[in-house]
Amino acid sequence: MSVIKVSARSRTASVAGAIAGVVREAGRAEVQAIGAGAVNQAIKAIAIASGYLAEEGVHVVCVPSFVEVEIDDQERTAVRILVEPR
Repeated sequence: MSVIKVSARSRTASVAGAIAGVVREAGRAEVQAIGAGAVNQAIKAIAIASGYLAEEGVHVVCVPSFVEVEIDDQERTAVRILVEPR
């Protein structure tokens, strides 16, 4: 499964559509964000996607975790949020 990467400049509606689409197709989605602004956009997108999916009778839960990722030969800590049906 591919990871949906969110930045501080990501459009929440677009990310929400991607999250909802992946949950519909794969049964769960992984969202990754680095930095406070990106985490903020990711959480808002998950809330919007939750509304989209709830209209279809799918209720989701989120499981956050920290992961180490390498960007430009530097190790960074990202927040990864697993979104899956309850």
